[in-house]
Amino acid sequence: MKILLVGAGLSGAVIGRELAEAGHDCRIIDARPHIAGNCHTERDPDTGVMMHVYGPHIFHTDDQGVWDYVNRFATFLPFQNRVKTTAQDRVYSLPINLLTINQFFGTTLRPDEARALIESKADTTITDPQSFEDQALRFVGPELYEAFFKGYTEKQWGCSPTQLPASILKRLPVRFNYDDNYFFHRFQGMPRDGYTAMVAAILDHPRITVDLDTPFTPQMGAAADHVFWSGPLDGYFDYRLGRLGYRTLDFERFTTQGDYQGCAVMNYGDRQVPFTRITEHKHFSPWETHEGTVCYREYARAAEPGETPYYPIRLVQEKALLEQYVDLARGTPGVTFVGRLGTYRYLDMDVTIREALETVAVFNRNSDPMPAFTVTV
Repeated sequence: MKILLVGAGLSGAVIGRELAEAGHDCRIIDARPHIAGNCHTERDPDTGVMMHVYGPHIFHTDDQGVWDYVNRFATFLPFQNRVKTTAQDRVYSLPINLLTINQFFGTTLRPDEARALIESKADTTITDPQSFEDQALRFVGPELYEAFFKGYTEKQWGCSPTQLPASILKRLPVRFNYDDNYFFHRFQGMPRDGYTAMVAAILDHPRITVDLDTPFTPQMGAAADHVFWSGPLDGYFDYRLGRLGYRTLDFERFTTQGDYQGCAVMNYGDRQVPFTRITEHKHFSPWETHEGTVCYREYARAAEPGETPYYPIRLVQEKALLEQYVDLARGTPGVTFVGRLGTYRYLDMDVTIREALETVAVFNRNSDPMPAFTVTV
């Protein structure tokens, strides 16, 4: 079959590779001048630092199959994300752990003592947390919430934490030991040569052609036997029902010599600091040595038309509009919507890859007709 894949990020690359290996001819197009989507990496020409152009992407997963898959196409080296935060004129370790608790409260508590302290500060009158703020107050109390969650969340999402669902804080945001590894998955690392090189290796197949700087047109779709769309769901329909809400990021890039902040990620929890964090990119490749350094200050705001969408908002208004677009998509034959933008969900890289592989499995089962979605949107 002749397959058109719109978007040369992880979803398009993995689906294209798997279908090409199954004997299909795959054309992958992308409106941007590069492959790899938002995980695109490139060398800074002045410092030699490997840049995460659209912000840091750290690979972490418990999925053995996905870990084996990415290691087919790249050499992964160990990397653990150890985030720090500047709040109330002090630096702390994140996620909140035993060191953070002892630093913050000026104590020397053991795990059981720290657990009792946090429970004494938690608002136990909240029995069914509905909002982000409820969830935080219930589990960590007002002091830790104010220092580490409230201001950062207001900047990240552009609204009060009382307007955000409790599900954003899915897990108890406290560790009662000294483990400061931000993630808890057994496989964690970075591709030695960057994500773009990895995606290029995935796309390296004689049945795959890639056209960059190439926006989608309906004529392209009509010429294909099937289309896999990893662009914005509402964008496929020319936003005819309105635009789904996204947050986007502005990056203020700056360079200096030496080591600017001593870590890859420094959050800024205070509301009066306008940016959410500073990322120092050479620390994402700790096996490399560079005299210069490149940093990003990150500012979050509402995405405007034509800007790069990062985080789907998925509040009440957006969910209602999403349902309308999902109905429209299900009534559109010959197109399957995939990935972060196509399904309007926040996805980690490993989940994106797993869903791409499962989408191909559905396609290869000769599903007739191929559904608009292979996941619950």
